[in-house]
Amino acid sequence: MTLLPGLAAAQEVSRERIVTGLNKLTAAAPIIDVEVLRQEALNSGGAEMSGLPNWSKIEKLPQMVVEIDFENNSVAIEPRSYRTLGMIADALHHPNLWAYKFLIIGHSSSTGGEKRNLELSEQRAAAIREALATTFAIDPGRLYAIGVGQSFPIPGSDSKAAANRRVQLINLGIFRK
Repeated sequence: MTLLPGLAAAQEVSRERIVTGLNKLTAAAPIIDVEVLRQEALNSGGAEMSGLPNWSKIEKLPQMVVEIDFENNSVAIEPRSYRTLGMIADALHHPNLWAYKFLIIGHSSSTGGEKRNLELSEQRAAAIREALATTFAIDPGRLYAIGVGQSFPIPGSDSKAAANRRVQLINLGIFRK
């Protein structure tokens, strides 16, 4: 289930909603190489995510788009977003999701330079991974972080829109230690 940012604001984010949305893995998840995803995004030339071979695989996996606010041009998570992070952590601790690993994808709008937006989205995805692992005790081996900058704006939106500064959480399938 994907929630677009406008819908996410209109619908209350809750632990149950996150568990339900991320627990809909109905078949074996494809093996995903995060570095291949990163390179594919960088070389996308503005192509839609669904048109790229490896991204099209994960597009079909259970996922949610969540709003996490950061200080302007920074990786510092705004205090008000820790409630959302806490709900994500509660969901990831839920027995229905214990066995799964997750990909955190950071996106940015196109208001800054392309290189800076990529760096910022990478750092923000890593900051969320770090917060989930340290503050909320999620096993870091279950979490992967990647930033794609401004590569994949929401279809039909202005690429500079704040809605494009978003985070996706994708269920990558069974976690094996």
